[in-house]
Amino acid sequence: MDRSEAIRFLETHHRGVLSTLRSDGRPQLSPVLCTADADGRVVISTWEASAKVRNLRRNPWVGVCVLADSFFGPWVQVEGTAQIVELPDAMEPLVDYYRRISGEHEDWDDYRTAMQAEHRVLVRFDIDRAAPTR
Repeated sequence: MDRSEAIRFLETHHRGVLSTLRSDGRPQLSPVLCTADADGRVVISTWEASAKVRNLRRNPWVGVCVLADSFFGPWVQVEGTAQIVELPDAMEPLVDYYRRISGEHEDWDDYRTAMQAEHRVLVRFDIDRAAPTR
């Protein structure tokens, strides 16, 4: 599977399991919603204080296995080197992330307030490696 095929899959399938590496090298897995942004990067919203962010600050390697909603069926695994985008720089990319997954929000001011209150960050990465779907 090439990078463009993986991006197309991520544009319509958003449920995945994120893998980061703990300080002892063991994997830490988290269910996430993800998509691809306009630049073809994988993007994920999370809390700044989460284990995945702590792990990525120490070691930026990241992998995500993205599954079809039916669970069984097509899937893709993508890997790369993560960048953590913090507020306030993360705000508009977080808005774009929401739009790509859920469409328009009923109150964007409320959404922005929630992102601030929850100390959200955006994890994003270019796809260095993609595994094929079934």
